[in-house]
Amino acid sequence: MATNPKRYWTASEFLAFVANSEFKHELIDGEVYDMSGGVGEHSQIAANIIICLGRHLESTSCRVNTSDMMLKVSDDRYLFPDLSVVCGNPEYEDEFRLALLNPILVVEVTSPSSAVDDRGLKRESYLRLPSVQAYLIIDQHRLNVELYERADVGWRLQVFTNPDDVILLEALNLDVPLAQIYRGIAFEENAAS
Repeated sequence: MATNPKRYWTASEFLAFVANSEFKHELIDGEVYDMSGGVGEHSQIAANIIICLGRHLESTSCRVNTSDMMLKVSDDRYLFPDLSVVCGNPEYEDEFRLALLNPILVVEVTSPSSAVDDRGLKRESYLRLPSVQAYLIIDQHRLNVELYERADVGWRLQVFTNPDDVILLEALNLDVPLAQIYRGIAFEENAAS
């Protein structure tokens, strides 16, 4: 039985496709994947962190990008994080400014369909970017935030699970209370176990 080989997309083919598409797509190892939207808690958590970061960064050269800003993480990987922060002049892959090259912070809010990739393929990809100083993975179903920060050698992981915890984002000189990230979110009793 013959199988159809999967189509391999080049970066230029993908960028031309994305520029003319009304929907979001990611390129992972030369394959195009459709993006689904976040709902409920996912959307609220993303909005909370955008507000928190945005307020702090108002008087700096840094700015927050929403999930509409794609990142080029390698020649065959273009990903849409839930948000990113760039400081100074943003650098782009293309003339249309579709793909950012120099984020300092990347944030993903997990969903049932994305949690494995957020902690696997995406984490691996983001941590390879020379500009990235911190990567936050925020769980939407329980109080759990993972912070990967660039260290002298490799990466340092911290996990925050207490509502009184405060995350220090050294790259932005910012304290982020876990309570702020999860403002307005109510968890079911059995979701924490």
